Amino acid sequence: MKTVQISLNSISKVKTFVNAIAQFDFDFDLISGRYVIDAKSIMGIFSLDLSKPIDLAIHTENNLDEIMEVLKPYLIE
Repeated sequence: MKTVQISLNSISKVKTFVNAIAQFDFDFDLISGRYVIDAKSIMGIFSLDLSKPIDLAIHTENNLDEIMEVLKPYLIE
């Protein structure tokens, strides 16, 4: 499992993010405080405080390079 910080501070970013990770068969969780939601759930994402960075847990060790490339627009360096 790998965890990275991402920013989803606009509606269009949320939509493109969900579409980007939907192509993978792995589980992705968004962690904000004590809340953990499925990162592929648009409704779940909108229940979080999107004004702050969110932790994204990637539940795989495979294809990490490909996943990180897809996540580049959302990553907080």
